[in-house]
Amino acid sequence: MSVFSLKLAIEQNRLFNGEISPLFTSEQTRKARAFHQKIAGYQPTPLCELDALANLFGVGKILVKDESQRFGLNAFKMLGGTYAIAQLLCEKYQMDINDFSFEKIKNTIKEKMTFATTTDGNHGRGVAWAARQLGQNAVVYMPKGSAQERVDHILNLGAECIVTDMNYDDTVRMTMKTAKERGWEVVQDTAWEGYTKIPTWIMQGYSTLADEAVEQIKQLGIERPTHVFLQAGVGAMAGGVLGYLADVYGPQHLHSVVVEPELADCIFRSGVKGEIVNVGGDMPTIMAGLACGEPNPLGWTVLRDCATQFISCQDSVAALGMRVLGNPLGNDPRIVSGESGAVGLGVLAAVHHHPLRETLMAKLGLNRDSVVLVINTEGDTDVKHYREVVWEGTYPTTA
Repeated sequence: MSVFSLKLAIEQNRLFNGEISPLFTSEQTRKARAFHQKIAGYQPTPLCELDALANLFGVGKILVKDESQRFGLNAFKMLGGTYAIAQLLCEKYQMDINDFSFEKIKNTIKEKMTFATTTDGNHGRGVAWAARQLGQNAVVYMPKGSAQERVDHILNLGAECIVTDMNYDDTVRMTMKTAKERGWEVVQDTAWEGYTKIPTWIMQGYSTLADEAVEQIKQLGIERPTHVFLQAGVGAMAGGVLGYLADVYGPQHLHSVVVEPELADCIFRSGVKGEIVNVGGDMPTIMAGLACGEPNPLGWTVLRDCATQFISCQDSVAALGMRVLGNPLGNDPRIVSGESGAVGLGVLAAVHHHPLRETLMAKLGLNRDSVVLVINTEGDTDVKHYREVVWEGTYPTTA
């Protein structure tokens, strides 16, 4: 086995208090999943068992929730956008979300609405998809440096897509200003003062994937995972999913690790300081979906109260995860994972090859009894870059 050292900064969450958020409970998640089950083509995404890899890494089980197979969109994000848009329409037309029907709402809407959002790629694609399903308009703004393939995915769904010359967080502010001037509805997965209702719905929508995973874990005859690794940008997915898992299993019984790129590690820095810390600048990480510098206060509250640890890592950790998932051991299934999707598994692989492996395993509480859940949040949403990493070896693990 080769030994190499990738940068992994691991911080214990000294703010942990185990308080369950009333916003992201099992009850709220069941409501969101019931909505998603009404969408044509809905089916739970696979929970993949990587038993050969688990044996190599010295843990009991590695379970990968593969969101690359969500509604043919190659990412999980539509779970939040569709649910939030449906809730908005229900509110506007005085309907109950439990009685929501795509056909019914299409026939009810008198004039088209425009939904606006900022995205690094996957969230905007989800909003564009939802708007098209409902016969509405979508305008999607993307930060500078966005891959053309991600832009094309959004344009192909009939939305307008504009790439700005600003970073993600500044683009969000511009989107809010433009939408207000033009009377559009903003569907954003981050929150700020006066804007919490829609991001709450989005986070509740994301938790559908966790409810599926809990059900699938039970079907495998496993009582519960001991660990979950959750990647974070603004912390909306991590917060929504951890809020639900903490409610189901109890936060004291789940070792939860929040993982970020070192170039955009606002949650990690917030955990170290004990309050929200923003990261500015361009944040040129390969994990485009996580290149966000300002934590979602709703997500941060859950992570502050219930996460066990925070990790900030270099980009090569994500690249390693992509290569490991795409080149399985033994009879393990092959998983195509994009940069943001692979970083959780990448941490496990980086620990395995690290010269201080035993120390890091102990710090993360990993052993032969561990059942580790990771979320592959996206597939190869930028195929060109995926091949550069997996085929051509960019972002290598050794110098």
